[in-house]
Amino acid sequence: QVQLVESGGGLVQTGGSLRLSCAASGRTFLIYHMGWFRQAPGKERESVAAIRWSGGSAYYADSVKGRFTISRDNAKNTMYLEMNSLKPEDTAVYFCVAGTTVYRGTNYLSPGEYNSWGQGTQVTVSS
Repeated sequence: QVQLVESGGGLVQTGGSLRLSCAASGRTFLIYHMGWFRQAPGKERESVAAIRWSGGSAYYADSVKGRFTISRDNAKNTMYLEMNSLKPEDTAVYFCVAGTTVYRGTNYLSPGEYNSWGQGTQVTVSS
């Protein structure tokens, strides 16, 4: 229903910055919220940030608060993740996600709230 394509990953030094983009296509009018998850080798997938498509309320994992900023451009059906002050522990594959269902009590940082996933983009932070 909704297709997602990430871009913007790469190699950066500790303290550097990267900007990830996620372009949505297909039935984008169904999107209620979008977000980013990441998974490092040998580690569990974890939430990074999420944003409500209408209104733009943002939610962040504690590990990235104050360093990462999530935003969206509704007209372009594109979401962004501005990552600053990057650390080696931020190294992971970052996945863009979209959710098409919302209800009272939705946990926007839970993977179960999303039914569309991108292929992922690698972010590597060298020490």
